Amino acid sequence: MKINIKPEKYAYYTFPKMAALVTVANKDRPNIITLAWHSPLSFNPPLYGISMDPKRYSHNLIMDSKEFVVNFAPFSIVEKLHYCGRHSGRNVDKFRETGLTPIPAEKVNAPLIKECYSHLECRLAETKKYGDHTLFVGEVVNVAADENAFDKILKNVLPVYYLGENTYTTINNGVIRKF
Repeated sequence: MKINIKPEKYAYYTFPKMAALVTVANKDRPNIITLAWHSPLSFNPPLYGISMDPKRYSHNLIMDSKEFVVNFAPFSIVEKLHYCGRHSGRNVDKFRETGLTPIPAEKVNAPLIKECYSHLECRLAETKKYGDHTLFVGEVVNVAADENAFDKILKNVLPVYYLGENTYTTINNGVIRKF
């Protein structure tokens, strides 16, 4: 039997979502925000979108810097990913507090996170407010990935998936069915 859900609660019924650590540069120190609302938007040109509440500290940093990096984290650092999603960069240095390692990006000023397995360096192409969130569309100007992270069935990648309610999971030796 199906039940009806209030449309305002729709997002809770779209989980799981892959969580990512988005890094942004500013003049004082870089910041990290955890996001589950992100997606590829186009192959040509290569565009990637992230959605964020304007109240978030990183929102203004992206508006000012016009760039960001989407870092894909392995499940082994899920506690650090959770910390970055629950603390504001206005008040804490998330790199220092989590022990995550910033490393220089090739094409943007925002850092990569060394502990993550792949990175999308993005320059802001467009910004549009939708309801209570802003969609930042970034042109992907560089992609970096750990050399052995990906193979034909992604067996070397254990990404973090957000289930809502401060709960996370990953894929592990599950059944893969190819059609």
